[in-house]
Amino acid sequence: MSGAVPDPVIQIRDLSVWFGDPPERVDAVRGVSLDVARGESFGLVGESGSGKSTILRAIAGLIPTWSGNITVDGEELSGIRRSPTFKGRVQMVFQDPYASLHPRHTIDAVLRETLHLQGKTDVDARIDQLLQQVGLGGGFRFRYPHQLSGGQRQRVAIARALAAEPEVLLLDEPTSALDVSVQAEILNLLADLRAEHGLSYVMVSHDLAVVGHLCERLAVMQQGQIVETLTVEALRAGSVAQDYTRHLLDASTTYRRSA
Repeated sequence: MSGAVPDPVIQIRDLSVWFGDPPERVDAVRGVSLDVARGESFGLVGESGSGKSTILRAIAGLIPTWSGNITVDGEELSGIRRSPTFKGRVQMVFQDPYASLHPRHTIDAVLRETLHLQGKTDVDARIDQLLQQVGLGGGFRFRYPHQLSGGQRQRVAIARALAAEPEVLLLDEPTSALDVSVQAEILNLLADLRAEHGLSYVMVSHDLAVVGHLCERLAVMQQGQIVETLTVEALRAGSVAQDYTRHLLDASTTYRRSA
């Protein structure tokens, strides 16, 4: 379990998530507890199938079958029902920016719909502001997703998340579908937005270099459980307690080059 942190924005206690019914039931997350401090960028790392993305989806209300306690900004969550205030405070950015954008909607329509759902006013000015915040000019406003590069589409997805003026962003492998040359641009954008807006991040990644770029602390997951929680500084120094974490370090040659 992660140690308690001052002013936590997210508290998770004894979270278990499963899919299906016995005898086919699969336990994807088992007894996970962690705290994320307000303003912190916290990483979840591990190999595919370790349960890290499942935790994000449970927080977001995308998975109905879970037990334990999840509290976000003082609001205790249950099932898949999320209050309107929660949906304003917490937004999610997915791995595949093309799949997460409606192919027949212009960028203007995507952002306009989100702003209307959030009850925002002065929508036209807000759309221009959002595009500027993510490094896209007004010329992108009436384009369709297929007319954008992968990095540009992910910028739009980030703009859509920012439209609600959230406090927390859940980032599910936000750069893994992008070319390496574009990944750093998106990570730098996310770092700048966090500083500018005082955001808190929970980011899932299999890439230790990505986590090291954006996070202060991380939890290492294996087979649905957290096996170790440590700082990025400790990770860079190789000061890890678990053999599994050492295995991830050894396998992550890109992290060693960037450390």
